[in-house]
Amino acid sequence: MSVPVQEASGAVGSTGGAAGYGLARYLIVRFLLIVPTVLVLVSVVFFLMRATGDPITTAFGDRLTPAQLQERLHRAGYDRPLLTQYLDYLRATFTGDFGTTATDNQAVSQVLRTYGAATVELSCFALLVALAVGLPLGMVAASYRDRAPDVALRLFAILTYATPVFFFGLLLKLVFAIWLGWFPASGRAGIDVQLELQDQTSTTGLYLVDALRSGDGSAVVDVLRHAVLPGLALGLLVAGVLLRLVRTNLIGTLSADYVEAARSRGVGRLRLVTRHATRPALIPVVTVLGLQVAGLLGGAVLTETTFEWKGLGFELAHYLTVRDFTAVQGIVAIFAVVVALTNFLVDVVAALIDPRVRY
Repeated sequence: MSVPVQEASGAVGSTGGAAGYGLARYLIVRFLLIVPTVLVLVSVVFFLMRATGDPITTAFGDRLTPAQLQERLHRAGYDRPLLTQYLDYLRATFTGDFGTTATDNQAVSQVLRTYGAATVELSCFALLVALAVGLPLGMVAASYRDRAPDVALRLFAILTYATPVFFFGLLLKLVFAIWLGWFPASGRAGIDVQLELQDQTSTTGLYLVDALRSGDGSAVVDVLRHAVLPGLALGLLVAGVLLRLVRTNLIGTLSADYVEAARSRGVGRLRLVTRHATRPALIPVVTVLGLQVAGLLGGAVLTETTFEWKGLGFELAHYLTVRDFTAVQGIVAIFAVVVALTNFLVDVVAALIDPRVRY
């Protein structure tokens, strides 16, 4: 009897080793794909920006003599061959040197440090709104399939996804800031609160975290009030996607055999949805939620501009207006890295949840 047991255990070990090798190979390949993803995006931005002309001529062309203009172009390196500029740019970018802005002479790395926390904070607020709205409403829609609540919620999802984020933001400002006066119309915090948070010996740049660390309850409330409207404007964009995805997956799991068995035992609708069908239905949501990070960053540009939320999106819109190549390329490179890393983490979670994605 001992021989079959040894053979069986050997088979199990072999299978486990093969599965572990498959997972490792899958994750290595996905991680290596980060480099070409970032490379393609920053390269596209590089060539598109230069197709519009150089920022020095745009900013100072009518204020400098031809000789002065040529000297500035030479100092910035814009008179060199395009391929040389491109190779130098890639070499500097992949070593972490994003250069200096052409229009206001700031180190791009300093711009990223100064304004990056604001974009992270806004994205977190928006993600909380998306989860708080999309998940429960998706469950409600699936529970009342093809009935009035389901139809109304599907219409709501389409409207939130299809409405331009800047238009929705302006609408929120008009109604809740100007007409009703419930929330501030712009900014991350009031002037007094900003000065108080900036006077701290060590700051994270995340206003809510810094306000909580200060122990000032009024500062926490002020930061949260300023975050409501931009968080809603950006979060509902993703909430519509989650609502429809949760509804579709939940309808599928509600018709599964184990759910039908629970229903035949007299399990109520609420318990049936929340305890039996929801967890399997949420597995694909993890993947889609990670992919929505790109949408959040893209929407942050318009949202931050609409609400004067001084983050990387706000700065990117400014530098695009003045065609500052160096600043735009640095901000886009950081966005590309964030999106690529997020997608890699999503792949890791998906592979751990469902082994089929490894093959």
